Amino acid sequence: MRPIATTRAATGIATGKLAVWWVLASEVVIFGGLLASYVMFRLGHPEWADAAAVTNTYIGAFNTWVLLTSSLTAVLAHQAAEKGDGKRAAMFLYCTIFGALVFLGVKTYEWWYEISHGYTITSNGFWAFYYTAAGLHAFHVIAGAVIMAFVARDAARGRELHRVELIGIYWHFVDIVWIFLFPLLYIAK
Repeated sequence: MRPIATTRAATGIATGKLAVWWVLASEVVIFGGLLASYVMFRLGHPEWADAAAVTNTYIGAFNTWVLLTSSLTAVLAHQAAEKGDGKRAAMFLYCTIFGALVFLGVKTYEWWYEISHGYTITSNGFWAFYYTAAGLHAFHVIAGAVIMAFVARDAARGRELHRVELIGIYWHFVDIVWIFLFPLLYIAK
């Protein structure tokens, strides 16, 4: 039986789903402001192209592929949950978590390489935005993976399968943010 807070729907939308969308709306404001500021500063600082040229497009592209693949496994988890197959949903969520860990591992290597070559958050405005935006995104990847682990644990036991969709919605948002970050930080040189 679901707790009443997740089954109420005064608006016609379950409160759990409504809550996720409200959180994402606030996240759009945060990332939207950050990315709009980056674009405005980038237009006013053509010298940032030299700093952006240092970012590794291949690493960024690989991480894009990793996140898009993890979105696929999140969708497959949702499909399994819709069919009542909690064990299969959990398996796909664990695959999604693996994708998050690969993304973070690659990002850790990338940052280690950049920092060891003198490109730090204090190097110039580009690097300040780069580390802030990518770091904020990485924080959301970590948060999503942790929450997903709890959801997967419950799903494997056949409990709270509706939460698989909720964490999937969040995960797709994390991917969409990266879809904006990748071209801005890695391709636009």
